[in-house]
Amino acid sequence: MLAPPKGLTEDALAATLSRGWGIEVAGLEYRAVGFGSHHWEVVEAGGARWFVTVDELARRRGAPNETNAQVQARLAAGIGAARALRNIGERYDFVVAPIPSLDGAVLIPAREGFCVAVYPLLEGESFRWGGFRYEDQLPAVVAMVIDVHSAPPGLVSGATVDDFGIRMRGELDEAVSEGTDVTDHGPYSVPLGALITHHERALVAAVRKYDHLVSEVEAGTHRVLTHGEPHAGNTMFTADGWRLIDWDTAEIAPPERDLWNLDPGDGSVLRRYAEATGYVPRHELIELYSLRWDLTDLALFAAEFRREHGDDANTAKAWVAVQSVVHSLVSAVGQSAG
Repeated sequence: MLAPPKGLTEDALAATLSRGWGIEVAGLEYRAVGFGSHHWEVVEAGGARWFVTVDELARRRGAPNETNAQVQARLAAGIGAARALRNIGERYDFVVAPIPSLDGAVLIPAREGFCVAVYPLLEGESFRWGGFRYEDQLPAVVAMVIDVHSAPPGLVSGATVDDFGIRMRGELDEAVSEGTDVTDHGPYSVPLGALITHHERALVAAVRKYDHLVSEVEAGTHRVLTHGEPHAGNTMFTADGWRLIDWDTAEIAPPERDLWNLDPGDGSVLRRYAEATGYVPRHELIELYSLRWDLTDLALFAAEFRREHGDDANTAKAWVAVQSVVHSLVSAVGQSAG
């Protein structure tokens, strides 16, 4: 996120770190990285440094009626899986896992509506969403994904199971049905309605295509622990090698959940995965997860812009992103509205 959250002061964050982890804060610096959680670099009086994440639970809901406690439990299950992997030993040194609190929790509440996790502060090179910058970066990610998918099921039994749902699906359905009959809740409500209306036919086709793909998934489909978002922006290169960060979306799911965006288009990554694991990725599941990525983004943006919102760095970035998502969906179904 590009701007700190409203409703959580740095004093309140410092108090949470003291209460939860015994970290006595000497300095806090907001880090405008990523687009989901808020991040701070924290320095203790003794010089120790930490990377702290804060989630606004209302922004992380999967449905309007999901409670803050349910959201926090879901996020904790994801990063808890990372902690379980890291506890196995050297094979999973690449997993950047949360530091347990004094009570052993990986995520604790701050004030109402916010929760906090603490991570080691890594020194190294970070990356953004997009293509892999270095020749060894994609092979390293594929190798890490294979190791994650090979995790002993019993050690990550607390992870949630992917139900193939689209977060805030109802918001997307309502936004499409409303068209331009939109209540003005802020600077992007009306433009979003116009954008969706212009591409309504393609967006409806994308949703129907996704639902059909889900209906074809067999009950016995192969499932493993997945990271959920192993793209370039969730990697770091350190003195000790490549690392995989941001595990809050980890779930038990078909392997294609991690593979859909890794293959460069020539099938090389999918072949490498099949050779290493014996499992041949399925085209229809690759397509399913590719569609869900964009549909979920659109649903979340619709949820944000169909409610009261302001015009700040975060919403401006979201508006640029939603236009890109819509055009990606139009391209995916090969049609647009007339």
